[in-house]
Amino acid sequence: MKKFLALSVIALTATASAQTFSTQPFELGLTGGYAGGLSGEVFVHAPFISGPFGIKAGVSYARPTALFNENGSFGVITYGEAKRLVEASGEQVREAGSNVVIGVDGTYSLGELAPGLDASVYAGGRYGLFNRSVSFGAETTTYTSNTFGIGAGVMASYPLSGNVSLVGDLGVDHFFDAAVTTSNADGTYSVNPGEAGYSDTRNLVNFPGTYFKARVGFKFMF
Repeated sequence: MKKFLALSVIALTATASAQTFSTQPFELGLTGGYAGGLSGEVFVHAPFISGPFGIKAGVSYARPTALFNENGSFGVITYGEAKRLVEASGEQVREAGSNVVIGVDGTYSLGELAPGLDASVYAGGRYGLFNRSVSFGAETTTYTSNTFGIGAGVMASYPLSGNVSLVGDLGVDHFFDAAVTTSNADGTYSVNPGEAGYSDTRNLVNFPGTYFKARVGFKFMF
């Protein structure tokens, strides 16, 4: 009998917990704007896991405003000088690159700041995957770096209709120094923070250090 009662209590508790969790709102959002360049983010947010505390996970993509620093060192000359020499020879210079950032944040709801206007603050970890490539004619050099960081910000939302809301996101991200890997026809090699040449390489490729972000978009509540 005691065993039956114990199992009944456990079952009731589990059922109540599942029902409580299932009633919590779940948000899916899409925003676009600026984050070191033209940027977009997709995120999911469970805002009330425990009282006003929630959790948000997102993936963002940005096309940096400047992929390479024209004054950065590129061998014995600057990158800008190298580009001009190649273009003067009739060869084409092609640049490509992106910043992909995965973020997981804890959130805290500030509630309704004005009629219909809700806001929450967030902070958490970041993992950035950065790449740049430049092709001088048929010769391509690629630079990559994967690094951890931290970030924080504030999100505000205003309901539009049904389960759709307008959302704005203002924040700042900071990424720590990490190894930069260079690949070209001569092979692949990496340079680590503190090693000779690291500062010149980081200066050349414009990988993010600290940048502010501002995005606006929509979120859907389920």
